[in-house]
Amino acid sequence: MANIGIPGLILILLVALILFGPNKLPELGRAAGRTLREFKDSVSGKDEKEEKNDTKN
Repeated sequence: MANIGIPGLILILLVALILFGPNKLPELGRAAGRTLREFKDSVSGKDEKEEKNDTKN
């Protein structure tokens, strides 16, 4: 697998900033985080009902 490195990450962030603008980037980050969290929960077998029960106890 190719190693991106710091310059590559900076370039990707700059392109994303130009394409989406500074107001849209936080929203995209939140959406990506939610997607990853839901995927992780579905793979691990957790669902919302278990999480709600855990917070009540």
